[in-house]
Amino acid sequence: MPLDTPPPEGPSEPDRIIDEPIGEALSRRYLAYALSVITDRALPDVRDGLKPVQRRVLYAMREMRLNPEAAARKCAKVVGEVMGSYHPHGDQAIYDTLVRMAQHFAQRYQLVDGQGNFGNIDGDNAAAMRYTEAKLTTAAMLLLDGIDEDAVDFKPTYDGSDDEPVVLPAGFPNLLANGSTGIAVGMATSIPPHNAGELIDACLMLLDDPESSVEALMTHVQGPDFPTGGVIVEPRANLLDVYSTGRGGVRVRARWDKEDTGRGTYQIVVTEIPYQVKKADLVEQLAELIDNKKAPLLGDVRDESAEDVRLVLEPKSRNVEPEVLMESLFKLSDLETRFSVNLNVLDERGAPGVMNLKQALRAFLDHRRVVLVRRAEHRLAKIEARLHILDGLMIAYLNLDEVIRIVRYEDEPKARLIETFALTEIQADAILNTRLRQLARLEEMEIRREHAELSEERDGIVAMLDSPKLQWKLVGQGLKDTRVQLADLNVRRSTFADAPTIDTEAALEAMIVREPITVILSERGWIRAAKGRVDDPSELKFKEGDRLQFLVPAETTDKLLIFAGDGRFFTLGCDKLPGARGHGEPLRLMIDLDDKVGLVDVFPHKPGRRRVLASKEGYGFILPEEEAIAFRRAGKQVLNGAALASLPLDGPGPGGYDQLAVIGDNGKLLIFEVAELPEMPRGKGVKLQSYREGGLRDAAAFRSEEGLTTVDASGRTRAWPEWKEWVGRRAAAGKLAPKGFPANKRFRPR
Repeated sequence: MPLDTPPPEGPSEPDRIIDEPIGEALSRRYLAYALSVITDRALPDVRDGLKPVQRRVLYAMREMRLNPEAAARKCAKVVGEVMGSYHPHGDQAIYDTLVRMAQHFAQRYQLVDGQGNFGNIDGDNAAAMRYTEAKLTTAAMLLLDGIDEDAVDFKPTYDGSDDEPVVLPAGFPNLLANGSTGIAVGMATSIPPHNAGELIDACLMLLDDPESSVEALMTHVQGPDFPTGGVIVEPRANLLDVYSTGRGGVRVRARWDKEDTGRGTYQIVVTEIPYQVKKADLVEQLAELIDNKKAPLLGDVRDESAEDVRLVLEPKSRNVEPEVLMESLFKLSDLETRFSVNLNVLDERGAPGVMNLKQALRAFLDHRRVVLVRRAEHRLAKIEARLHILDGLMIAYLNLDEVIRIVRYEDEPKARLIETFALTEIQADAILNTRLRQLARLEEMEIRREHAELSEERDGIVAMLDSPKLQWKLVGQGLKDTRVQLADLNVRRSTFADAPTIDTEAALEAMIVREPITVILSERGWIRAAKGRVDDPSELKFKEGDRLQFLVPAETTDKLLIFAGDGRFFTLGCDKLPGARGHGEPLRLMIDLDDKVGLVDVFPHKPGRRRVLASKEGYGFILPEEEAIAFRRAGKQVLNGAALASLPLDGPGPGGYDQLAVIGDNGKLLIFEVAELPEMPRGKGVKLQSYREGGLRDAAAFRSEEGLTTVDASGRTRAWPEWKEWVGRRAAAGKLAPKGFPANKRFRPR
């Protein structure tokens, strides 16, 4: 641009600069975004149970006259109408919503009747919108019933060219009937589907007794009713807590049966799977469990499904009990899931909040009363307008000759009629628009009959509008009529049962052949299990630069407990350890343990045994060994502090160890009774010995009658008959160890 060219016209740079703190600017804009997501996208309205996009799809289809009796139209046409008129957020989001409302395995009460490929329970996607067709269902018409009768408020669409409903009239409690899920900003909703018949019965109970408790309402609403069926195994007390607070979870299992296949063999047939579980993914998950040997009781899985679900599970052995097999698979796979419940919805003011069962049903009933009153007022206005016209027509028929003369000879018949008979413009227009062939005695009788009927209907509506009691009665009658219309859909699909208490661990152990093994763990963390007993450790081979750290006799049925330096216990099944061929496998691939954390002890679990745990800081306690078992990869935090020792209290011989000897970095020795230690499942423990500097170096448990012994670095054992001279109270400082005590200040070499 030449230097003498004037700058382009328009606002100068300073006019486009807003001077405000960035924190305030970001906060205001993020708040606007959050409110938009919460109110216009993610959370359903408590009154009709719909999100805006769902409401717009149903309203647009109604405007297109896609009623259940009409022919279906291409989904592309529906999506285009919704996007162009009501929801300018992309065609894929609209089509996904339409598809979900048509899926029988996703919606308890389908709102869209889809024709074509709308996906399946395997997780396959629906066909493109140009191939599928759709129309409304009876349930959707119940939600829309009365929308032309001023039953609900309307608001301008996004471009102001049309109006859309703020909420639908909702003839049944769709929020709980079909459920809803959504994630907003800082909040989410997760509502399971329910049985509409049960919900209506609960509403009728509320109408009869507004003070009914949630527990009383649950005599009707037993729990969720998932479209895919299944068996709900959540205890009744937990369900009551869920419906009382609006938060919690519901455990649902697959439905299965045992089929005999002859010669003492059988197979399990799964006919219903948990809600929102994709069947293809479930089959793949079960196959992986078999391949990874994580489901030792399961031999094979096949999908023989056609129209209905049919998964065939074959046991590894016919000696496996069906209940034990299924209980193990419920723990390992999505044959059992937990549906999270968070009844977070928008109330009639658009404010989000968590409601319980009673509050949600109460909000629905209040909405139905508002709809009833508004429809009645709309009908009353129509009746008044019609009666007004009928009054004018009656005057005309009573003065028919004069009316004909005025119409025939007057220049301005409308004004003359108004002046002569004191009519309104509406009445005069109605008379002038009446055809000559209707001017008969019979028509006069018809007018009188219609006038009488409308007058009677008007009086009934006026009486109803003046009586809240009568309004609630009509709300109840409307719900009863709705229940009849949905009768075929109200057969409960999900049932309830108590989860059997089966010791699957014991069953799994019973399947394992009990054999002696030796667990070999190297300093670099390579673990393996050799069959039988290893008599000469020097014959074991390791990777270059590696050597033996732990040599643990065990059996294939044992649980191997691993105590790490950060105070965590890990558990591995001895039957799942790699064989002794080669150097084994890295332990840290089996458990979540940092390379910088060392191992303190490795031993097989013995039921009923107790151990003393001690930390380097000089604290400790007695741990029941059962509390150390944890099959999670992350282990179980038991000791708070840097772990130093794990000592069993039931060594060989009769009785257990009753004395504990501790020695600090300062070389001072202290002996006290084990009984002074508390028994705890986890924690820091109590002080074992006091130090000015340093901490605990080592600890040992022994019996009083056997006395204290030590083993030096060369393997020589020495007894200390004078050990009682170092006996004191727990947490004392102790005295210097005697002459000849191992120079490394340890009771046993490590």
